Amino acid sequence: MARYSKVGALPQIILLILLIILLLGVGLFWFNVLGIIDARTTFGPILQQIGLADTAAVIDPDDVMLMDRLRLRSLQEAVELELLSLDEREAEITQRFAAVEEREQELQERVRELEEREVSLNERLQRYDNRRAVLEQNARYLNSMRPAEAVSILQGYDDQLLIETIRVAEEMAQERGETSLVSVWLSSLPPERAADIQRKKTIRPDTQ
Repeated sequence: MARYSKVGALPQIILLILLIILLLGVGLFWFNVLGIIDARTTFGPILQQIGLADTAAVIDPDDVMLMDRLRLRSLQEAVELELLSLDEREAEITQRFAAVEEREQELQERVRELEEREVSLNERLQRYDNRRAVLEQNARYLNSMRPAEAVSILQGYDDQLLIETIRVAEEMAQERGETSLVSVWLSSLPPERAADIQRKKTIRPDTQ
């Protein structure tokens, strides 16, 4: 009774096909080594069509356009590298431009603050000049009347206004080379208030 293999027919067929492919590959390799055929030139286009070969591997050495193709490929690679470099430079320039814009905004804000401070200072100086003019006019008015009348008016001033008035009156008297009436006014005030005014008068205006 004959004994049959337990392996089916399909696996045997697949094994035989693989064996044939292997033998063909070994044969082509040796034919290529012996120079009987040029496997790269013969099978290169077929492998390239099915995506199994690199374009550089199937270039025909006898191609009259070979140098031009290689030069064009090198030029394309150089252009791609230059584009990458330009993209990096563009990103760097964009970043620097953003930093410059931020710095410019900071400078504009600083200029705005300085302008506001200048306006505020000018307003304060204007108010000071106006107040100074009022105090000078008031001092001239008090100097033109009798001391008793001037004292009666000064008694109605608050301490700050009284001190500023007598200071301006003393400065104006010094500028004209005349004797100030401030000492006469103070001596006519109640002793306690006169002493308090004298004490406050010795204090600098910005520390009161």
